[in-house]
Amino acid sequence: MNLALLFDEDFVGPDRVILRGRRLAHLQSVIKVAAGDSVPVGRADGNMGTGEVLRLTDTETELRVTLDHTPPAPLPLTLILAMPRPKMFRRILQTCATLGVKDIWLINSYKVEKSFWQTPWLSEAQVRENLTLGLEQAKDTRMPRVQIRKLFKPFVEDELPALLEGRQALVAHPGTSTPCPVHLNQPTALCVGPEGGFTTYEVGRLEEAGCQGIHLGPRILRVETAVTVLVSRLFDACR
Repeated sequence: MNLALLFDEDFVGPDRVILRGRRLAHLQSVIKVAAGDSVPVGRADGNMGTGEVLRLTDTETELRVTLDHTPPAPLPLTLILAMPRPKMFRRILQTCATLGVKDIWLINSYKVEKSFWQTPWLSEAQVRENLTLGLEQAKDTRMPRVQIRKLFKPFVEDELPALLEGRQALVAHPGTSTPCPVHLNQPTALCVGPEGGFTTYEVGRLEEAGCQGIHLGPRILRVETAVTVLVSRLFDACR
C-alpha cells in the first residue's frame, strides 16, 4: 500500500479521517507508524496528499489529512475484456487500476464459461476493493468504471459502434497481420478475448464494428499477461 485511499465514509470532519481494518493493519504491521508520523493518502476521485497520525489504537487510527495535489493522468483507453477466469479476474482488475485504465467493459464470448459470471469477485464490493488495491499500489485516486455486458451480440450491434466513435479501435488476436502499435497518444479502444481467444465469428463482428486486428507476435500469452503487455506497449504505461 503506497497510498491509503480514503472514501467519504472515512471522513469524520473536513480534514479528519478514521481508518480501520486492512488499511489500519498495513499502517501498523508494514509501515509501523506512530503518532506524529505522516503517510501518503488520497481521496477517491479527488486529490492526494499526506495524513498525519493523530491517534493510533489497536482498532483504529485518526489522521489529519492535507490533500493538495492531483493524481496521475489516466490513460485514454477503453478496455473491452471478455470475462476472465475468476482466479485471474481480481489480478487483472488490480493491474488495470495500477496502469491507469479507467474505462473497463466486461463482455461475454463463446469461450467464456457461464460459471465465470457467478463469481463473488464480480460483486460491487469486491470490484471496488480490488480496484482500490491497484490504485493504492500506483499512488492514484481516480476510480475506474467497470461495466458488465453478458450478451455479446447485442453489445457489439447496439453499443460498440458508438463506443468506438472518435477512438482508434483495436482487437488483440493471435494470427492477425498487424503488429500492436506503440506510442499512442489518442483515445483508443482495445478488445481482448478470453483464454483461447475470440472465435473467428466474434473477431469478424468486432472488425465489422470498426476494430483493427493486432497481434503481439508468435507467442500465446495468458490474458492477465496480454493485458499488461498490450497496455504498456500502446501507451508506454510503465515508463
